[in-house]
Amino acid sequence: MDSKVYKVGIIGMGRMGEIRKDQIDLHPNFELVSITDVNSDVEKKYPNIFKESWKEVLKSNIDCVFVCTFNDVIPGIVCEALEAGIHVFSEKPPGKTVACIERMQAAEKSSNGCTLKFGFNHRFHYSVMRAKELLDSGEFGKVLWARGTYGKTGEADFESIWRSNRDQAGGGILLDQGIHMADLLRHFMGEFIDVKSMVENQYWDIPMEDNAYALLKNESGAVAMLHSSSTHWKNFFSLELGLENGLIHLDGILSNSMSYAPETIKVYRKDLNPKVQKLGDPVVDIEKFDKDDSWRLELEDFYEALAHSKKPKHGDSDDALNVMKLIWRIYNHAK
Repeated sequence: MDSKVYKVGIIGMGRMGEIRKDQIDLHPNFELVSITDVNSDVEKKYPNIFKESWKEVLKSNIDCVFVCTFNDVIPGIVCEALEAGIHVFSEKPPGKTVACIERMQAAEKSSNGCTLKFGFNHRFHYSVMRAKELLDSGEFGKVLWARGTYGKTGEADFESIWRSNRDQAGGGILLDQGIHMADLLRHFMGEFIDVKSMVENQYWDIPMEDNAYALLKNESGAVAMLHSSSTHWKNFFSLELGLENGLIHLDGILSNSMSYAPETIKVYRKDLNPKVQKLGDPVVDIEKFDKDDSWRLELEDFYEALAHSKKPKHGDSDDALNVMKLIWRIYNHAK
């Protein structure tokens, strides 16, 4: 492993900032030297490395910065960091609009080699990596269709949290959580050329959507169905991939709350032989995963990009741009 230790700053010490800090502290090639947050309790918790503002973090002799803030301020911070020659790992979504990520990508291109990565940790879940391995093997043929549902229940104060504030968040459940499912569908099926959608507010008293429904078609004619919901009332993750020679079902996903668990992948191989008397009910192979290393593996992907002066394997600015374009096509068709 490269001997260089990268000095790190974190801007925003909410849930995601703490998750990133935990992984940074465990990595031998990162040293956390500065943090900031609008919450005064953070200064009391980390007095030795606390800075009064994000601008002070950028001036604290760091090599890279983790941006874990509200969506509306991400682009400005990212661009200023890149302009200062600082590598950036930013949480998703990449701002509020397509124009936001285009602005950040332009700053990246003029930054003289800075790395820019966005946090799409779902690609680093073991079930997702296993599904991609199976697809890439060619055993199951091409994808014919996919069906992805990502649902959660809102908490008691859901209507007053920052994610329900249009100015800060930019969009509702589709931009907040559904973007992960949209990214996975792109990961397995490539880019989509046709989008049909309905984006609705059906329950919560917020100025954004609490449910989004979309039909997406790629260049080969495969169709994906996406449902993103904050009225599911049970935290829920399911992604089915219908293939020429079988079915792969990612059922559940591990998270810090464990409320989407367990995480399994179910593999059904096509069997059209009526002699087995089980037509339509083939044997299923089930793998269960009991550990979530996605945050660690995502950080390692960032480190590899830094150490070898290359783009991240997942979550680079092109990934961010293309998934944001897809999200906004879903929004725009619904309008």
